[in-house]
Amino acid sequence: MIKPKATEDKIQVDTDFLENTFSYFRKALYCSVPAKGYIEKRNLDNSLLEIGYNSGQFHHGERKSDELIKKALEAGLLQDKGLINNRTKEKGYSIFANKCIAFPLKNSQNQIVSLYFRSILDKENGKHFYLKNRRGIYPGYPHKETKKLILTEAIIDAASLLQIKEIRDHYSLISCFGTNGLNDEITVAISQLKQLEEIIFCFDNDKAGKAALEKYAKLLKDYLPSKQMADERFLTKEESQEHLMMSQVIYSFIELPCKDVNETLQLHDENIFKELLENRKFIFLPENGSGVADPLQSIGGSSPFLSAISESSNPTGDTRSGTGLKHQFHENKGLSLGKASTSVDFTREKGNVPPEIPPKNSIDFLQQKDLLQNLNQLIEKSGIIGEEQSRLLLFLITISYLNRSPLHGIVQGSSGSGKTHMISKIADLMPQEDVLRFTRITESSLYNWGEFDLFQKIIIIEDLDGLKEDALYALREFISNQVLRSSVTIKDKKGNNKSSHKIVKGQFSSLSATTKGETYEDNMNRSFIVAVNESEEQTEKIIHYQNRKNAGEIDKSQEQKAVNQLQNIVRNLKHYEVINPYATRIQLPSNVKNKRRLNEMFQSIIKQITLVHQYQRHITPENYLVTEIEDIEHAVEILFESIILKIDELDGSLRQFFEKLKKAFTDNHFTRFEAMEITGFKKTQLQFYLNELVRLEYLKQIGFANKGFKYKISYSDNIQRIRKDLKEAFTKQLKELKQHKK
Repeated sequence: MIKPKATEDKIQVDTDFLENTFSYFRKALYCSVPAKGYIEKRNLDNSLLEIGYNSGQFHHGERKSDELIKKALEAGLLQDKGLINNRTKEKGYSIFANKCIAFPLKNSQNQIVSLYFRSILDKENGKHFYLKNRRGIYPGYPHKETKKLILTEAIIDAASLLQIKEIRDHYSLISCFGTNGLNDEITVAISQLKQLEEIIFCFDNDKAGKAALEKYAKLLKDYLPSKQMADERFLTKEESQEHLMMSQVIYSFIELPCKDVNETLQLHDENIFKELLENRKFIFLPENGSGVADPLQSIGGSSPFLSAISESSNPTGDTRSGTGLKHQFHENKGLSLGKASTSVDFTREKGNVPPEIPPKNSIDFLQQKDLLQNLNQLIEKSGIIGEEQSRLLLFLITISYLNRSPLHGIVQGSSGSGKTHMISKIADLMPQEDVLRFTRITESSLYNWGEFDLFQKIIIIEDLDGLKEDALYALREFISNQVLRSSVTIKDKKGNNKSSHKIVKGQFSSLSATTKGETYEDNMNRSFIVAVNESEEQTEKIIHYQNRKNAGEIDKSQEQKAVNQLQNIVRNLKHYEVINPYATRIQLPSNVKNKRRLNEMFQSIIKQITLVHQYQRHITPENYLVTEIEDIEHAVEILFESIILKIDELDGSLRQFFEKLKKAFTDNHFTRFEAMEITGFKKTQLQFYLNELVRLEYLKQIGFANKGFKYKISYSDNIQRIRKDLKEAFTKQLKELKQHKK
């Protein structure tokens, strides 16, 4: 009989330090070719799993501090063995679990309280390492409504099963830390599952694994007794299923075709586990006299009771989702590396719990029809009024920070048009731990970040006009190459100057605001351009919303609820590589500027829309998400205005200004005062636009400065015709795609 101890741990654990350290390990994995090769060989997907890599460098460089060394020594990540660095004469430390992949162990509050390490080197001894005073459960405490629990022998086996959607939707999962690792914390966690119906053992197919299975099954049976019936082997199929529903807990095990779970996953398709679960063997049956089906022996025939159970993988008939790994599975959200990945159902940042939104709501939201329309409506509920296509495009651009090829957007508009407000509100919809907001960026600041500080982040630049040319150059290169390399001079411990190579890696999406267009042409070529709608209609919408808000007619709590829901939706998105089978059959117009780069951006938005629909799209056996024609239609609709801006010689706000002039002064001369009255612009902004149109020869300036200038429209282009032709071209291509598909 197991006598579990209390789960309260008297040893204080610095969870913040472990969270931050594991976040560094997660980023280090992306930069280590050997580590990535190892997890690929083990068929582990780090876009779905929380996996890090200890390269032995976490305490070096700018991260190094006395406080970090102290906490690393306390946690056991560093060991003081009296070493001295011969070159620097500094004190050296032995690195615990160097060159190992890392997995987090978590407590009931979903905080990292310990780490498990697995060496990627082929060593005969010392492959497995735990921090001292091991505590926590992998992959985390199961949800309280768990009905079916899978126990694995090793952590890497649990991680292997964690990737399979069928399993995480219907089962919870715990690793037993080996054949002698079923500890009190795990036992107590299982005992708290009041709705638990079945425990399924998935141990190694060897003598040690089978012996541990038998031992653990008996121990758990003593602690979690089932209500067995006297003559259950003679029950009919219907009676046996009824008996299962009355029982407290039943026990079963999976017979693996290979040595262990991970090897089975490497050599077979993941669908084999569905078959293995359906054919699992049930134990503690009375047919052998002792009441235990011996897992050490091959089970040949089956009793009527065993047959009845084996034919149903869900004997209770419960088809509800949300009681298995959907709640326990700590989804990567497309891999947010600025923090430890968050649980789908209980996200905590430093112990604070955000407003609870049932995790299944986010999944259900992503599975519903007309997803983008509903997503756009939810964005409006969060407080972004009007700008229907622009706000959705900016949302898609921003969430691309989770992907390997993130996107960037520049919002352009006149002073006071609300461009900064828009990008700020979009940033509010993202997980805030991943958002960095800057009013200005100095010339060298981007070069001075830590190596992974800007990895999988969202950068908001409130005023691009405040950046000097050197800062703009650094930003351009960062966007294009996702890395900045610089040669810098530093001082060694003796005060001597020496050269050093500094690298900053950045996989980030960005949103910027500017009043200018051509000034930042090089930056704009790398970004989607979004023009603020400065029409009277949009102005009326905003004023109406502001008045209602001031009158107390808008419930701020509902806005915050929408913000929280959108953040939760982003957390539930996972990273996939996307295949677009129609990519070669849809073309951009020939008169677009920088067509090569724009085509890449156009394809990126199609991929982004496919990723948002990931719960509705086909996934290939190679784990690729497949684009549908519907995704291309959405991309054309959302990107249409941005493509027009790429075709148009005038930027967004200048085009809106010119169209107002064309409408008011067709063939007539006009003064700047008359233009001011029509457009509503103040003197400085008005004069800038007039001068720009004169420079581009859209306006002709007449007169002299001492008597005042008059202006006349000298070139009246037909932007509406361009819009119509572009729309027809896309419509024709989409029609051909649909016909070809039929």
